[in-house]
Amino acid sequence: MAGARARLDVEQIIEYLPHRYPFLLVDRIVAFEPHERIVGLKNVTIGEPFFQGHFPGHPTMPGVLILECMTQIGGLLLLEEKEEGAPPPIVYLVGIDSARWRKPVVPGDQLVVEAKLLKARRDIFRLAAQATVDGEAVAEAEIMCHVAPGERGGSA
Repeated sequence: MAGARARLDVEQIIEYLPHRYPFLLVDRIVAFEPHERIVGLKNVTIGEPFFQGHFPGHPTMPGVLILECMTQIGGLLLLEEKEEGAPPPIVYLVGIDSARWRKPVVPGDQLVVEAKLLKARRDIFRLAAQATVDGEAVAEAEIMCHVAPGERGGSA
């Protein structure tokens, strides 16, 4: 990924993340400071498949998917510019600490997720992540990730 304050759209994001619909939970990166912080967006729409069952008549984004969104955006902070044609590394979630959900996220909301690098030790990274809607905190957590080399073959 390019330098500070880089913007990435969803087509650029899928070059780095192996996730695809319906599990890609990042729509745009609006700020990126390598090895420091990242800010990304997730537009929450009524068409999301999880709203069919969570909850009928009172659609609410599942907390674990808010956490997954925070992890995907945080994982992008850990990835370097990749060589042309080379597979990107894969970021695996290995731990969650101090997760808190403050308010429900509903259709029409835009999640703004900021993740900051707290600690790096070899291929294990600790991030602080917070999700907000309209400037109000809806979730936060410390996330631990392992960055593994990407693999060739198959489709992402």
